[in-house]
Amino acid sequence: MSTSQYRQVLTDSFPPEISVTIGETTLVYRKEVYTLKDAQGGERTDGLRYGENPGQEAALYRLVNGNLVIAGVEYVRPGLPLVSGLSEMDPRTSMMYGCRKHPSKTNLTDVDSALNVLRYVSGSPAAVVVKHNNPSGAAADPSLSEAFRKAYEGDVVAAFGGAAVVNRPLDKATAEMMNSKYLEVVAAPDYEEGAVGILSAKPDLRIFKISNITRLSELAHRRFLDFKSLIDGGLVIQQSPDNRILSPADFLPAECESKGKTYRAGRAPDARELADLAFGWAVEQAVVSNSVLFVKDGATVSIAGGQQDRVGVVEIAVFKARRNFAELLSFRRRGAATQDLAKRLGEEPALQKDLDSFREEAAAARGGLPGSVMVSDAFFPFRDALDAAIREGVTAVAHPGGAIRDWESIEAANEAVPQVAMVFTGQRAFKH
Repeated sequence: MSTSQYRQVLTDSFPPEISVTIGETTLVYRKEVYTLKDAQGGERTDGLRYGENPGQEAALYRLVNGNLVIAGVEYVRPGLPLVSGLSEMDPRTSMMYGCRKHPSKTNLTDVDSALNVLRYVSGSPAAVVVKHNNPSGAAADPSLSEAFRKAYEGDVVAAFGGAAVVNRPLDKATAEMMNSKYLEVVAAPDYEEGAVGILSAKPDLRIFKISNITRLSELAHRRFLDFKSLIDGGLVIQQSPDNRILSPADFLPAECESKGKTYRAGRAPDARELADLAFGWAVEQAVVSNSVLFVKDGATVSIAGGQQDRVGVVEIAVFKARRNFAELLSFRRRGAATQDLAKRLGEEPALQKDLDSFREEAAAARGGLPGSVMVSDAFFPFRDALDAAIREGVTAVAHPGGAIRDWESIEAANEAVPQVAMVFTGQRAFKH
């Protein structure tokens, strides 16, 4: 198969407008198109490059009319476009800078996935890197460049070719840092003078300005309709979830009853742990279930999702933390990935000592997991997943609670030395 398939722009056959009638309300959606310059300096107006794969036609529609209210719940109204407003090309609201490559469906949904995290962490500069609709790393920090660095280094392997989204105007320092990485998309509410010029050095990078990122907090409790299509042409329609953990104070005590006995977590999280747990729960909103993630000092250490069993996803997250730790050592000390060093072993056998030391240090440091907190999108049916995380040095855990064996998880935390703190979220965060 030729690589040219990934550069093609399909002419989609979808209509310029569609409408959906729900009860007495009709929602009207307008198809968005983009006018972009090609490599020869000409212009071309089209919609999405393609869907999830080359050969799949796709279209982006923006809600332009209709205010839906069901059972007293008011859904998102027109007037606050984010990803769906990119084609308006109005510099006051949205823009694509210097892009020669039309966005694909995955580019847009990756940015949307990042915004689903950032709407809950608007109080601080933050960055999210998304790959295949899952965050590979996320971080909050007073410095935007530090937030991006920590988010990217949350998984330097997975972040390669990802979408980086920030919730503050992108400065030149962050742009320089991004320019040293391989990214498919960068999105920000605005760009400081000179930042776009730095990023434009890579002509295939899609640079999105989405001004309404500054209003993301308005969507913290606003629901939207989530359509799931079935292979028989049917639909499943659901409300989007409503994240109830918007601050550390929203967590619930970890306690349950079993056979007439009350079980309670012996230690409450301290302020640092609570802040990390709240941040982790925000990131969890965008991770495909079944998932867990580890957070330390406002940044993800490891994220694992899309698995069928809870202990397995913990083990994968632990593996990824150690792999990423070794890769960071390799980049920092040798300026290259471990696989690139391995290719040079024939000419430089001494590199084997470096490779061995990187892996040994990563194992000794347990991937940087000691002192981290763990967040799980669902309860733990057995204590084995908790035990696996506790062995790696986590100090606090947040999960929904509600399992028949919650008492086992509470006991696992209480029996740990030192004792591990635990809180409940009171809600599940599955994303299928």
